[in-house]
Amino acid sequence: FHRGYYVRTRAVDHCVQDFLLKTQSHPRTQILSLGAGFDSLYFRLKDMGLLSHTVVYEVDFPNVVCQKATLIKGIKELSALVGDAEGERIGATTFSGEDYKLLGVDLSELSKLQKALEEAGLDSEVPTLFLAEVVLTYMENSRSDALIQWAAEHFSQACFVLYEQMHPEDPFGRVMQQHFSQLNSTLQSLAQYPDHEAQRRRFLQKGWTECSVMDMNEFFTFCTPEDEQRRVQALEPFDEYEEWHLKCSHYFVLTAAKGMKSSWTPLLSNMTVPYGDGPVKVAGSITASVCGIHSEVAGLRRYGHHSALIKPDIILTTGGFGEEDGQHCRMRNFHVLIKHEGCWKAGGVKKENHGKRWGGRLYHTVSCLSNNLALVVGGRTSPSSAALGMLWLKFPESCNALDSDGITVELVDLQPVAEPAALRWRHTATEVKKKSEKYLFLYGGRSAMQPVLGDWYFLHTEELSCTAIPVEGPVPESRHSHSACSWRGGVLIAGGLGAAEQPLGSVFFLREIEHGFQWQTVETHPPLIPRYSHTAHVYDEKLLLVGGVWFHSSSVPGITIIDLMTGLCMDYTISVEHLEWPLMLHNHSSVFLPNEKELLLIGGGGNCFSFGTHLNPEPVSLSFSNILTSH
Repeated sequence: FHRGYYVRTRAVDHCVQDFLLKTQSHPRTQILSLGAGFDSLYFRLKDMGLLSHTVVYEVDFPNVVCQKATLIKGIKELSALVGDAEGERIGATTFSGEDYKLLGVDLSELSKLQKALEEAGLDSEVPTLFLAEVVLTYMENSRSDALIQWAAEHFSQACFVLYEQMHPEDPFGRVMQQHFSQLNSTLQSLAQYPDHEAQRRRFLQKGWTECSVMDMNEFFTFCTPEDEQRRVQALEPFDEYEEWHLKCSHYFVLTAAKGMKSSWTPLLSNMTVPYGDGPVKVAGSITASVCGIHSEVAGLRRYGHHSALIKPDIILTTGGFGEEDGQHCRMRNFHVLIKHEGCWKAGGVKKENHGKRWGGRLYHTVSCLSNNLALVVGGRTSPSSAALGMLWLKFPESCNALDSDGITVELVDLQPVAEPAALRWRHTATEVKKKSEKYLFLYGGRSAMQPVLGDWYFLHTEELSCTAIPVEGPVPESRHSHSACSWRGGVLIAGGLGAAEQPLGSVFFLREIEHGFQWQTVETHPPLIPRYSHTAHVYDEKLLLVGGVWFHSSSVPGITIIDLMTGLCMDYTISVEHLEWPLMLHNHSSVFLPNEKELLLIGGGGNCFSFGTHLNPEPVSLSFSNILTSH
């Protein structure tokens, strides 16, 4: 099951069936599918009994429709649905049934198209639905514009459904464009019509009187019934939320109409609030620069990993999915970065296994509990397997990662005392203090059985046992892929993906009180734009949120700084002019160096729908020295 193709079919079917419903009182209606390819829409509608007074015309290149006609004739179920088909080829009409016509014409030759359609019986006076699924974008804009205008001018009652790509300039959009360019199928319309609003204006200027546009996140949320959403979400083990939501924010469905007796707006029925299409108010920009690491950094092309500052100027990166030995796989090798004479370099690291293997885990946590000990909690191998539990990482008290031997990291099994707490991924593990005792606060995430968790555990850092500590206050809704930071002995939880696979914009502070802890809501103004798959750090009473995924499709998340004293929330873009590749800030890790006010971004990216995999090729540095002093 492929969600990306599912939502496309769902959106088109939704609009087509709405057109058929709204025009059922008419004695005759028409559907004209432009660049139909091997689409099965006619057969689905006919099988459902929805074409009692509708004729479907499909147009594509002559060689394509010849192949399709041969295919239909060779499959008895399809032939039966079409009924008696005229074998004789008339003009451009390659295949003709009573309510189904296949025409071989080049869409860019408008006069030939019009002539062929008239010969095939298309009537410009009856309600007609035009359908173009990822077709017009391959044509020169002057020709696709002319086709859109011709449809509005030539037909007295017309509706149009367009499904295409948008947002070419953000990181995902750049990967998308590159993919189509490599196929010699450049997306022509994107430069002139890059977003919702440009496409809407295009149709209104070409003679259509009403037009509405939704990206696929909006469509799935507002135009798909909740029970159907739940059905899709439960169909199979799934853990590619970022890729799914990014794909959906780069495709839109547009509906336009003119001359219809009543307004045709199939996309507006369930839309209750504007859904994040306006520009984000930006306070400034932070420049990204590559770290100039001279040694081998291929080991950092990964996502779903974890990077931890295990000693001043030494960063250990573990796990994730990426490139190892020339192929994509779950990463078993560890990677060390060391800052030497002001420059980051790749150091040597040797792994010693004892007992339980590392397992190549993704979406785990690594918490440094002393200067030679870190605790690994959770993670998964596959979306149906989280049985990885906990593990100690031990390293020497003093070490030099630039030595020829590098750092030795010893993996030590743990007795499964707190195993249920650890059978999760996309969770957080954060140090909190209670009466001078240290605990790891394990919160949220998901498991093989539960798509989202809202529970928590206090793990005593010395005994590694779960301790019952009372917690008061309003319990945050369940979430995974959120962020958590230690602050004032408690923990700050921000964002995440909630139970309905919707990003959350809430911020909570779990604060220490006399007999336990208490949840408090942190009010932000303006409200924090909901997001997930970001990272976070606290510095000088400020919460820094880094990257992530949101549904605000007009831009990608950069840096958000929340003043924890006032609640003031400010968004900054990340300037990538010095990078020669798209910087994808989801499924990444980040390390904040407070003395330098420097943030190091490591890895990130992922599978980009059918466009290939993009992994950020090298670490990136952001300097906060100007911004954090100006606050």
